[in-house]
Amino acid sequence: MITAQRTTARATDGRPVPIPPGLSVLVLGGTGFLGRHICSAFGAVGATVARVARGASTGAPDGLFTRLDLVDAPAERIADILLATRADVVVNSVGAVWGMSEDQMYEGNTELVRRLVAAIAAVPHEPRLVHLGSLHEYGPVPRGTRISEDVTPAPDTPYGRSKLLGARAVLDAAAEGTLHGTVLRIANVAGPGTPPDSLLGILARRLHERARTAASGELPAELRLAPLTAWRDFIDVRDVADAVVAASVADVCGQVVNIGSGEAVEVRELVRRLIDLSGLTLSVVEDQNRDEQRGDLQWQRCDISRARHLLGWRPRLTLEHSLRDLLLETGVGVLTRSGGA
Repeated sequence: MITAQRTTARATDGRPVPIPPGLSVLVLGGTGFLGRHICSAFGAVGATVARVARGASTGAPDGLFTRLDLVDAPAERIADILLATRADVVVNSVGAVWGMSEDQMYEGNTELVRRLVAAIAAVPHEPRLVHLGSLHEYGPVPRGTRISEDVTPAPDTPYGRSKLLGARAVLDAAAEGTLHGTVLRIANVAGPGTPPDSLLGILARRLHERARTAASGELPAELRLAPLTAWRDFIDVRDVADAVVAASVADVCGQVVNIGSGEAVEVRELVRRLIDLSGLTLSVVEDQNRDEQRGDLQWQRCDISRARHLLGWRPRLTLEHSLRDLLLETGVGVLTRSGGA
């Protein structure tokens, strides 16, 4: 149980982060894209971090990693892990994303959350839950809208609907008093470790392939992508991790908090900037038969004023910083307008 006593540690950017002494954190999906950065952020402020994931451990100390496919795990098994770790905070970064069937999304984004809520209610030490939702839960909004948490969700994709049902399981339990839980609705995430099947991951991979082609003396080929007409809110994965740490100690329960940059970027401009940073010269063809944008949402820009007010959080990394680090990680040479690397 989190007590009122707190000490102050330093986050990776030097800002003070107040945390309880001896804070114990359990990150579900701790070896995934978001999970790895969340574990690092908690470690940076002195928390003891355990992780659960179906994939192999990535540097977790012995005894602090449990290999388990949580999508198939019953509530009793999850409760056993909660008891074993005595976690003060549980972070749910597990989710079924694009490319999976509707049934798989429902199992990973809805049913798993319901079992997790039941497991937390069953253990005596009352861990706090930070659940990672998605901006896609809101569904389509008129162009120019700044999406606040007061917007009524109306998702029109299986992904958005399944994520919304999971978020509601957390919020309903909090309203009933059986759970201390917060839902963070995350915008489109960028930065190092971006999944290869996401739009940015696909772009980075293709640019890496083009860079190798160019290095061999051949001219780079054209880059064929889905129509780039949408506008999206992008947030760096490390800023997301900072928001999770802030939510874990904030006096917030039963609320939705948007986490994003607060700005909308045209996907066409995003692609152009990524190519510029790669130092490659490519022709981009927008192909009506491709579907890298994952849905027909044409506008996403979230209002992050609640995050500033309740969590004391704001984004610190620019989109260009995120794109640079993504390209560096994938081995693509990065050139700036000033010639720096």
